[in-house]
Amino acid sequence: MTLSAPRAHGLDTLRSLAILSVMLFHVNDFHGEGTLPAFLIPVAQLGWMGVDLFFVLSGYLIAAQFLHPYRAAVRPRLWPFYRNRLFRILPAYFAVLALYLAVPVWREDAGLPPLWQMVTFTQNLFVNYASDRAFSHVWSLCVEEHFYLLFPLLVYALMRRPSLRKTLVLLAGLVLFGICFRAFVLVHTLRPLAASGHRIGLVHIERIFYPTYSRLDGLLAGVTLALIKTFRPEWWRAMTRRGHRLLCLGLCLVALAIYVFKDRWDSVTGVSAVGVVIGFPVLALGLGLLVASAVSTNGWLRLKIPGAELIATLAYSIYLTHKELIHLVDLRFPALAHGSMFQWLALYALTSFVVAMALHLAAERPFLILRDKPFMAG
Repeated sequence: MTLSAPRAHGLDTLRSLAILSVMLFHVNDFHGEGTLPAFLIPVAQLGWMGVDLFFVLSGYLIAAQFLHPYRAAVRPRLWPFYRNRLFRILPAYFAVLALYLAVPVWREDAGLPPLWQMVTFTQNLFVNYASDRAFSHVWSLCVEEHFYLLFPLLVYALMRRPSLRKTLVLLAGLVLFGICFRAFVLVHTLRPLAASGHRIGLVHIERIFYPTYSRLDGLLAGVTLALIKTFRPEWWRAMTRRGHRLLCLGLCLVALAIYVFKDRWDSVTGVSAVGVVIGFPVLALGLGLLVASAVSTNGWLRLKIPGAELIATLAYSIYLTHKELIHLVDLRFPALAHGSMFQWLALYALTSFVVAMALHLAAERPFLILRDKPFMAG
């Protein structure tokens, strides 16, 4: 049976901020700045970073869960780990995918990636963003699925002869690979395109922003936290006694990432080029420090925020359905899309949470209960 850890209110807060920022980002992407109040526009423009926060959270939580048995010198078992991930991810995902296939009006865009990409979680590796934009936000789920598949196998390989040096070399090597890959794409693809007068936004999405091998930094930051917590508990205790410092330093690094990512879709020189190459590691490090602050003993982020637990619980269902509901609210209430932004946002928020709650209760929760039944252990 799966044992429940005490609720970490700080992680609920971060997960809530992540999903709300992603929602605002896609509203801004669909409608432009006219739909949102002025004070929300900067948040919406940076809302794509919510996905990177999800990566750090997933890396930390999943790695900590898998590595925990090693604290008692017990080797974790693969089947329970994979079973838990399958029961957690697939039911809601396939329910939403069925809607995309069976109910065309559900789609926020006409172009849907090939079914084989969707069922094998490879859409982010073969994406054609110019024509296949429906359900495009599933790219991040593909990244996480690849992580779920490979992380336990890497742990098994490393723990045959555990070594801090080997672990550090692997983590640093993966970060360096991402930096070198993005630099290669910058020099050999993006800059020639920009020099010939072509827009680089779509190529940037397809070659850098979506592929797993370019987006490992957030997951690696979370995994690093889990490794420290599991194998260096004295380091972990020292770190988590400094929640306020972690928060301040994390916010400074996120601010630096925001700076280097400016004009990221339109420019490949100067600061923007730096952002292409090292922006993701800087952002991941900053968000990793925020996660550490959220589980610290004295950080402000650890405080319980009303409503955050509910939003965090529904975050996965919201993520799967929120883009489609922008389209459906526009379709059913066209006057609101060009009228009162507050009424449109209120209706969108309401429908998003209602649909997410329905998906959670119909698909997520029953399979989570089934997952935890004693007869499922094996």
